[in-house]
Amino acid sequence: MIDEELFRDCYVSTPSKIVMLVVDGLGGLAHPDTGLSELETARLPNLDAMARESACGLTTPVEPGVAPGSGPGHLALFGYDPLKHLIGRGALEALGIEVDLRPGDVAARGNFCTVDDAGFLTDRRAGRIPTELSAPLCRRLDRIEVDGAQLDVFPVQDYRFVLRLRGEGLSEAITETDPQITGVPALDVQPLAPEAQNTADMINSFVTQAQGLLAEEERGNMVLLRGFAQLPNLPPMGDVYQLDPAGIAAYPMYRGLATVAGMQVISTGHSFKDEVETLRQRFEEHDFFFIHYKPADAAGEDGDFDAKVKCLEDLDPFINEIRELEPDVFIVAGDHSTPAIMAAHSWHPVPFMLHSQLTKGEGIDGFNERSCGLGSIGRIPATRVMLLALSHAGKLTKYGP
Repeated sequence: MIDEELFRDCYVSTPSKIVMLVVDGLGGLAHPDTGLSELETARLPNLDAMARESACGLTTPVEPGVAPGSGPGHLALFGYDPLKHLIGRGALEALGIEVDLRPGDVAARGNFCTVDDAGFLTDRRAGRIPTELSAPLCRRLDRIEVDGAQLDVFPVQDYRFVLRLRGEGLSEAITETDPQITGVPALDVQPLAPEAQNTADMINSFVTQAQGLLAEEERGNMVLLRGFAQLPNLPPMGDVYQLDPAGIAAYPMYRGLATVAGMQVISTGHSFKDEVETLRQRFEEHDFFFIHYKPADAAGEDGDFDAKVKCLEDLDPFINEIRELEPDVFIVAGDHSTPAIMAAHSWHPVPFMLHSQLTKGEGIDGFNERSCGLGSIGRIPATRVMLLALSHAGKLTKYGP
């Protein structure tokens, strides 16, 4: 977070309301056949109209050239320095599904995956098997025992699960099993510090036993583990910024991010439509809302350009529904870029726009990478977004005499 002491006397509580919509994996790159990105290809009348009335720019989530995970990308938008506050995905997933995570516990995000007869990965997400197929597999894995710790497995959603270790002397300083590519076997866990050797041995034992228990499955016949993490401790953004913040997210990890940032997490349904309806119902209760849209990132990671275009087009009608609530500040941002042509998170700058009563438009013709790059905000660190939001909402007063 920007040094919380630096502007502490400048933050003020007001009735004005801020809505921050984070479109996961928002940014993209040009399709080789058309020269247009996903945002430039999609028909986005509402986003484009909002851009023409907003202040626009590009954000850098971490540093130029650094491709961020979703955790650092979101925390940066909330104002936390992602280089100072690196939180493993396991803790975020665990908190997102309200797993009891205590000091000293170690949590990991798990994927069911598919391997061939030689043990080489053919699908890192097991064909995105649905929850009704993965939940029984989690119950099977929950029977595994390792020496020195209590082990618990919790289903999350679709192919994802959380592994929690509880015991004495556990360490998060271990490597992951996910090689991030197919055609190779899962990796053995290695300690990154001498005191982490026992934890690494426990995880390797779990993976070996899991492989035996899942061997007969057609798709989810192996597991991948990453994001080993212990319980984080961040300054609550509500205390720092004098806000009453709330988070609305269908996907568990993003509820975990909201929890880590000190937001009140509001229960919602499984779709973005549910999230928007929850926002409408609870709009009078808080002065800052984080709301999350996931599908664009999933399509980008799958390398499906047309699917990502459609996901962006599916989002567009909801923009006017949010604007009808008349937030004093409405931000549309992304945690990172996920270009379909790369099928992965990337380091490319992310389009960003901020609408308030003070923004009247600046000649931008639409919401996309090229247009936002011409906006008045320019290219800024994502950690500065909150300062802009607070200023436009009248929640950040003059600095200095």
